[in-house]
Amino acid sequence: MDQKPQDSQENTQILPVDVNNIGDFIFKEPNRTFLGDWEIRLSQDNCDAVNLLQAVEQLQTSSVPVAFPTETVYGLGADATRDDAVLGIYKAKQRPADNPLIIHISSLTQLRQLLASSPGLDGASSLEVEQDPIPAIYHPLISRFWPGPLSILLPLPEKSPLAGSVTGNLSTFAVRMPSSRLALALIHLAGVPIAAPSANASTRPSTTTAAHVLHDLNGRIKLIIDGGPCLVGVESTVVDGLVNPPVILRPGGVSIEKLRQCSGWEKVERGYRDGAETSAPRAPGMKYKHYSPTARVILVNGQLSVELLTKYLREDSKVGIATTTTWKDEDLVTSGTFMTNFTTITESRLRTFKIQRGATISLAEEAKVEGQNLAIMASQRSINREHQEGSDSIHVVCTDLGTEAKSIAQNLFSALRELDLQGTGVIFVEAIGVSGGHAAAAVMNRLRKAAELEIKS
Repeated sequence: MDQKPQDSQENTQILPVDVNNIGDFIFKEPNRTFLGDWEIRLSQDNCDAVNLLQAVEQLQTSSVPVAFPTETVYGLGADATRDDAVLGIYKAKQRPADNPLIIHISSLTQLRQLLASSPGLDGASSLEVEQDPIPAIYHPLISRFWPGPLSILLPLPEKSPLAGSVTGNLSTFAVRMPSSRLALALIHLAGVPIAAPSANASTRPSTTTAAHVLHDLNGRIKLIIDGGPCLVGVESTVVDGLVNPPVILRPGGVSIEKLRQCSGWEKVERGYRDGAETSAPRAPGMKYKHYSPTARVILVNGQLSVELLTKYLREDSKVGIATTTTWKDEDLVTSGTFMTNFTTITESRLRTFKIQRGATISLAEEAKVEGQNLAIMASQRSINREHQEGSDSIHVVCTDLGTEAKSIAQNLFSALRELDLQGTGVIFVEAIGVSGGHAAAAVMNRLRKAAELEIKS
């Protein structure tokens, strides 16, 4: 039975917050960016502001974390300076404590307060500060990508205010400034750096909506801030500039091509593997199996044949097929017989697969296996079909992922969760090339960590 934090409630409360209604952001410097110092003037007697302040109070006083949206995924946040609060994250997620957490900040001043050994640097917000505790190698990245989906690895000060449990016993910590104004407002009002991994049960697909969080963590936490769906859909890129050449520890919202356009990062290398690491993780998301639905995930490089599909069918299980960029419409045909056997819920067009031996064959006609069901997750359209025949029927469910790497990234975790809700037992996913856009490497990294098996057909 899942363990719940001692002071958690039986049912988790969702607090809707529209960042456009909470108040005014006041910038203290002429450049008017969140990199400088800023304040927020909350609207009085506004339900959105009241809900936000309720979450702020929870962060400041409780050891039970708060879920909140960022531009990447929903985060599970706690005061990064209190061990009891940070341990509440591990407890809610049921996550191993040697897996480090990313620190989220709302200003450069707040970051320097975490790093500075001299009190005189506490109020500095400019990147041109003398004896800046932020290593110079990161200045070009901060200027270009912050606030945004990029986390940087920094040395942990000898007398760090961060809780020991937040770093996974490492001598470094990862930090980022999210671009979500709602996340920034929450961190600023809390007045402390916020440790926040993705707000999902450990090893499960990351959450991109408040409903996803509720599904995984209902009863384990008290509050979820609902700010709508996340725009990026995969976590931040994590980089280490403390080594030469610098390395990417986790691919994410900022591509290696964009990093190489920055001074000092022209030779940045990949420092991660797409499967789970066996050694101590240097950054979040490196060591353990991640992003997995209940169903087995099989990643396919090449064409998916009926023979391959039937090989992995299990008795009384549904099977998902996720098409992305190369299984295109010209490989599919409309079969009148196939369509009459299905109830169309969202779209009338049938998609079938062109198997490797060269014949275009309807899955319903050629891949029937007694007691088996089939779910299809497609990049082109949203379809949900159920075969209406007897026990030898195949059930098909299609969820739209889009055709570009960016849209696939936005929809990936949501689609895996949707297939889980349909009861699929196996999900076949079509691999995409890492040159398929800035999000392609991040998508493939997440898929390989989720996959039980990778096949080249």
